[in-house]
Formats: sequence, structure tokens, C-alpha cells
Amino acid sequence: MSDLHDIADTEAETGADAPLSKERLRLWLRMLKVTRLIEAELRERLRAEGSTLPRFDVLAALARAEKGLRMSELSGVLKVSNGNVTGIVDRLVAEGHIMRHAVEGDRRATVVRLTRKGREHFAALATAHEAWVDALLGGADRASVRAMSDHLRRAEAAIDTGEEA
Repeated sequence: MSDLHDIADTEAETGADAPLSKERLRLWLRMLKVTRLIEAELRERLRAEGSTLPRFDVLAALARAEKGLRMSELSGVLKVSNGNVTGIVDRLVAEGHIMRHAVEGDRRATVVRLTRKGREHFAALATAHEAWVDALLGGADRASVRAMSDHLRRAEAAIDTGEEA
């Protein structure tokens, strides 16, 4: 993949005469590169806090679902398999950050939700996470952030509907 990233770094070689399709390709590759760099930095910072990105994602999903989520719903929100979530949930339960309870009338289903300790733990991590992202993207002013967000939102909507942006 590093060869593809090298393409993004050759903008100066092609100048302003490059076809728009090439510029869009370079934009995609740069977005991918920056996303991976930011994700790697966040993983490292979470590790220093005794957490991981998947654990953070589970806590974040449960923080948005006050009444909790079935394990299958949690997997769906995170877009991962039940097996991937189970190990993380087991550890978070053992640490007292989340609790499980059976679904009445369905012996196979389990709902998980944050405990008070888990809410407090996630709140601290979320505050730190926001500050880290803010620092990592600190070179972008409000107008740039809004413009980039708007462009990405439109691209996302076009892709979700099967249309081209």
C-alpha cells in the first residue's frame, strides 16, 4: 500500500495540469493515509491509558444506548462479528465497566449496558479522545473543517444511495 501512498506525494510532479480524476485519486489516497496515521496515534494514546480502540468503540456504542444493546445489536452498530465483540465485552464485564442481563423470553439473547463505573471511565476517555483528535487536526480552522465535513457528507450520501457524487 505504500506505493499507492507515494502517488499521493507526487502532486508537485504533475502540477495543476493533472486531470481531475488524478487529483481525486490523490485526495482519496491522502485521506486514507491521514486516517491511518490518526488511527495509529489514537491507538497508541488509548494504549497508554490502558485501553484499546475496539474497547473504546464498544464503550462509545453503549454510551449512546442508555438502556443497553443486545449483543447482536452491538455487533451491528460496530459492524463486526459477535465473536469479535464477545471477548471485549467479557473483559469489560470483568472490570466492572459493563453489565450483562438476560432478555426476558429469549434465553439466548443478552443485553449489555454501561455501569456507573463504565460511564465514568468512558466519559474520561471520550474527553481525552476529543482533545487528541482536536490536537491532531489543529491545523484546520473552523471554515475548513465545515467545508471538508460538508464534502465528505455529500460523498457519503452519494455512495450510500448508489449514486456518484
